[in-house]
Amino acid sequence: MKRLLPLMLVFGLAACSQAATDESGATPAATAAAPAAEVTPAPTQAATPQAVDQAAAQPAPADEVAAGTPAPAVPDAPTPLPPPAMPDPANAPRAGVDYTVLPEPQPTFGTGGIEVAEVFSYTCIHCANLQPTINAWKQTLPSDVSFRYVPGAFGGPGDNFARGFFAAEIMGLLDKTHDGVFKAFFVERKFQTASLDEIADHYASQGADREAFLSTMNSFAVTAKLNRARQFALRTKVEATPTMIINGKYSAVTTNDRGPEGLLATIEYLVAVERAGGKP
Repeated sequence: MKRLLPLMLVFGLAACSQAATDESGATPAATAAAPAAEVTPAPTQAATPQAVDQAAAQPAPADEVAAGTPAPAVPDAPTPLPPPAMPDPANAPRAGVDYTVLPEPQPTFGTGGIEVAEVFSYTCIHCANLQPTINAWKQTLPSDVSFRYVPGAFGGPGDNFARGFFAAEIMGLLDKTHDGVFKAFFVERKFQTASLDEIADHYASQGADREAFLSTMNSFAVTAKLNRARQFALRTKVEATPTMIINGKYSAVTTNDRGPEGLLATIEYLVAVERAGGKP
């Protein structure tokens, strides 16, 4: 079994640059106003001196206030907020280098907010190296931005790891186990074949019920998620991992001259463009 480890590392490096291949087969009711109640005039009585004094002490009705008396101030309507400012083009990332505009906008992988989706692979060393940066960056995201992982399903061992990802997500284990899979693959060298049994063994070592986890990996729900991830990568033209897809419109990757921090700057620039409703 140990002799299969070099093969697994070859799969790992290939996942970082492997292209995806297509396997798809009011009716609100109006309430009528009630007629005003009929008022019966009170009998007229002669005014007594005491009554005159009491009447004089009462404040005059509003409609009898002298015309020169200023009316109560009416609060001004709130001033509408100005539209978001577009990012400074002078500081813009380079189109065609730091990011690519997709030929056609695509549906996002999830719903809610401006989506940043990372297409990644547990067998990709570049994804493993980027993960600490992503962990810190996620803590700074504004409320209108949603971040999602999308495991690359390009065939081979990567598909089994993608099944493990989705099973962990369904079973509520993803936050606890995500970083550990990178470590198990690249540091601890726990995977020799990347079979579903091996992957289930790893998640069991992290607290999962092994048989339940294995069953979930083979479930229809996970298969559907796997196919959806594959189609997402195909539609958004993902050619390597890690690739960031911003709101189904832009694809961004790490470049040698700008590194991970440059990738985050590119993402934030494109998020700002989306927020402003403009174009880069």
